[in-house]
Amino acid sequence: MRDTTIAAFLSELAGKVPAPGGGATAALHAAQAAALLGMVARYSTGEKYAEHAAVVYAVIGETDELRARALDLAEADAAAFTAVSDAYRLPKGEERSLSIARALAGAAEPPARVAETAYRLVELCEALLPIGNRNLLTDVAAAAEAARAALTTARVNVEVNLGGITDEGTRGALLSRLAEVDSAAARAERVTAEVRTGLKT
Repeated sequence: MRDTTIAAFLSELAGKVPAPGGGATAALHAAQAAALLGMVARYSTGEKYAEHAAVVYAVIGETDELRARALDLAEADAAAFTAVSDAYRLPKGEERSLSIARALAGAAEPPARVAETAYRLVELCEALLPIGNRNLLTDVAAAAEAARAALTTARVNVEVNLGGITDEGTRGALLSRLAEVDSAAARAERVTAEVRTGLKT
């Protein structure tokens, strides 16, 4: 997935194949958010921004890491979905049921990690907004919207697997990792609203 063209990825996404799907797109939303924030931060360096240099360079380093992590999660999501498909092909019986439950728990992990990545990206949007290059604030808003899409898309891709996960501890742990999605999405929306308000003044 790292080496494919955008056109090729979209063609595969549109095709009648089990993966990539929504989970991969959630991860790519997060990757785009990280890339946008990295760009804004890089345009917020130099003498004019010296007062905030420590924060800016920290954002550059962290968004590079988060972008790479999100790409890894896009690939992990596709692999996990393949494992689910394989489990459903097993002969009916207890082993099949156990395999499906394990595979569904595995399939819920990448989008849960995407949500956690997106939580942090929203925080970085909030950190960069007041100190970043004023000419690129719409890109901070774009990052916030990409992070918000990552959050809500990741959540539904965790939730779709919950019905087949029989272990209550695993279900509870996954749900707890989604507990902040609504509040983080609202924070992302406030970043965009602040940018839009500034455009009108």
